[in-house]
Amino acid sequence: MFYKRTIPLIMAFVIGVLAFAQGYVPLPISSEFLEEMTTWFRIIGGFGMFIGAYSLLHMHVTRIRRRQLGWGYSLFVFLGAVTMIVAGLINGPLGAMPDEGTMFDWFYMNVQVPAGATVFSLLAFFMASAAFRSFRARNIEAALLLLAAVVVMFGRVPISAMASSWFPRAADLLMEFPNLAAKRGILLGISLGMISQSLRILFGIERSYLGGGD
Repeated sequence: MFYKRTIPLIMAFVIGVLAFAQGYVPLPISSEFLEEMTTWFRIIGGFGMFIGAYSLLHMHVTRIRRRQLGWGYSLFVFLGAVTMIVAGLINGPLGAMPDEGTMFDWFYMNVQVPAGATVFSLLAFFMASAAFRSFRARNIEAALLLLAAVVVMFGRVPISAMASSWFPRAADLLMEFPNLAAKRGILLGISLGMISQSLRILFGIERSYLGGGD
C-alpha cells in the first residue's frame, strides 16, 4: 500500500509544487527545471500512447472474439492500422496516383481526409436538431435567445448586407458584447474549476488517478 499509494501521492505533491513555483522564480535553474520536466512529459506521453494503443487493440480483439455487436467494424480498425503501418514503412511512390505522392500520403489524402470530413459533416445535423430543441420560445429568456440567434445567423450571410447594413452591425454587437461577456464568464468558471481540481490532486484529496478508491 505504501508503494502504491503514499509514494505516488508524495511524488505528485512535490512535482506539482515545483512546477507551480518555477513560474515565480526568476533564476536560470527555473528554466532548466521547466525544460527537464518538458522532456519527461514527452517520455511519459510516449508510454501513455503505447498503453492507449494496447488498450484499443485489446478492446477490439475482445469484441471480435466474442462476436459482440459491431464487431465487423473492429476488423476495419485492424485493416486500416495494418495498411497505414505497411504504407508508412514502404513509403514508396505509386506512380499512377495523383500528385506523385507516396503510398502513405495517398491513403491519408484519399481515405482519412474524406472520412474525417464525412464524420464532421454529420455534426451539422446534430447542431440543427439541438438548435430546434433549444430555440423554442417557451419563455422570455428563450425568446431572447431565439431572436439573438436569428440576428447573428442572418447577419453572417452576404445577403443580410444587401437587405440592410443594420443586420451585420447588430450581429457584430451581439458577438462582441453579450456573447463575449458570457464566454469570459464561462472561461473564468473553467479556470476556477481547474485550480480547484489541481489543488485536490496536489493535496491528495482526488486520488482517482491511482486507480480508484478513496
